Amino acid sequence: MATITNFLSKPPASDLSSIPKITSISPHASFLPSFVTKPRPFSTKLESSRSSRFITKATAAPKTKKAPSDERVKQVHSIEEFDEALKSAKNKLVVVEYAASHSKQSSKIYPFMVELSRTCNDVEFLLVMGDESEQTRELCKREKIEQVPHFSFYKSMELIHEEEGIGPDQLMGDVLYYGDNHSAVVQLHCREDVEKLIEDHKADHKLIVLDVGLKHCGPCVKVYPTVIKLSRQMDTAVFARMNGDENDSCMQFLKDMDVIEVPTFLFIRDGEICGRYVGSGKGELIGEILRYQGVRVTY
Repeated sequence: MATITNFLSKPPASDLSSIPKITSISPHASFLPSFVTKPRPFSTKLESSRSSRFITKATAAPKTKKAPSDERVKQVHSIEEFDEALKSAKNKLVVVEYAASHSKQSSKIYPFMVELSRTCNDVEFLLVMGDESEQTRELCKREKIEQVPHFSFYKSMELIHEEEGIGPDQLMGDVLYYGDNHSAVVQLHCREDVEKLIEDHKADHKLIVLDVGLKHCGPCVKVYPTVIKLSRQMDTAVFARMNGDENDSCMQFLKDMDVIEVPTFLFIRDGEICGRYVGSGKGELIGEILRYQGVRVTY
């Protein structure tokens, strides 16, 4: 581990050697350039031919209760409407569901997106029915959408993430991970942010739990809802997050901290890194946090 500043130093080798390395969790994302892996279960091929049955909004499958209100999900019907919606959202997260009237999976996932739209007020939600018209088919073609349901995530008109055939839990995790602007988790964007956070908590001696990941890391997304919950429940610790591929400063920080796999959680107290946990296991993460809080944990 490298030193961040004169008040952040690595612990003695004997301390780190006692930290168990979690090897049972296989889906760690590599710190190497190939970041993106897209699982594609339960997706339906987007038909290119015209259908005589178009729907203006994705509806719940038969016998499935529809969300009571979907006024926050805006349906777009053309490339022009789509681009304008992204532009007007500015730096907010925009979640787009590409659906089709013949897709049962689209119908099933839509109510969950509606529910998210009602609770995530700082996120914009769009719906594109790919088989609605020639205009929406052209939009899907431009965005390279071949299967539905397909979810794309945009910020500042830039595509930052996409998923196909995901379930409600994965959708919620993605929205929290890419749209978290107001939780108790401190968002860090450069080395200076880390240094300031450490300086701010030298007096209260709180444990800093720094979640280090990458934008397109599946395990990072998976564990993040747990990080948010812990940040709300544990007032004796400070939770922070940094995405290494956000900019050059963040990437250099990961290299300086010898981060090879993500997610990696760095535990910092009184300006020193006292340990780390590599993995996305909820129980293991909680156990490690408690251990560095002085609570005896039996493995």
